[in-house]
Amino acid sequence: MQPQAGTRYEVEAVVFDMDGVLIDSRPVIEEAWRSVARRHGRALTDPEIEEYVHGRTGDQTVRLIFPDHSDTDREAIWAEVDTVEEEAPYHAVPGADGLADRLRHAGVPIGLATSSWTRKIDNALGGLGLLDVFRVRVTRDDVERGKPHPDPYLAACRGLGIRPQRTLVFEDSVSGVRSAVTAGAVCVGIGGPALVEAGAVVAVPDFTALVVADGRGTITLTDPDGRVTVALALGPDGG
Repeated sequence: MQPQAGTRYEVEAVVFDMDGVLIDSRPVIEEAWRSVARRHGRALTDPEIEEYVHGRTGDQTVRLIFPDHSDTDREAIWAEVDTVEEEAPYHAVPGADGLADRLRHAGVPIGLATSSWTRKIDNALGGLGLLDVFRVRVTRDDVERGKPHPDPYLAACRGLGIRPQRTLVFEDSVSGVRSAVTAGAVCVGIGGPALVEAGAVVAVPDFTALVVADGRGTITLTDPDGRVTVALALGPDGG
């Protein structure tokens, strides 16, 4: 159910997904899986890319694409894809780096919950100067069950010491939105209407579409239509 116009949410922390939210990694990820799959005799269609790749861990993806391969073969294929992804250059999603830095300076607790891994994170976010933004990082290696299970966001909230119900999540995939919402967080989608159907309170194409304003002890984020406002309480060093 979509919120009523003018709905306001009060939160204390923010958790970002990485791929498609902080970094524009979709073209890199898609080409990595397409090229490696082709080398192993599998041509991926656009619907398969959407269903099997985005919002999933590599372990899930390689099992879906190559169900008849042995575990050893799947691990080798996955490693090929990882190498392509972790060495590629990345650009920030418009407005993402500016908002993350602004929240950090305001004292808002910020976490990362991603299906990526340490070497890729260090390369991608290090290149954008964002490695020091996050108080907590939850990677694919930190949880047994990845998205769409709630475990990554529950772990991030525990690390920040903030209840999920008082946490704002930014996600770009249906499985990621479901993970955040099942955990109990308020989720803003970076993408299209399918994210609202999955449970996001609102979806915007990127962070430049959000209206960001400073208030007394808060930073507010409002979608362009004014339907949803999320008020972030500032930390002791902010405001």
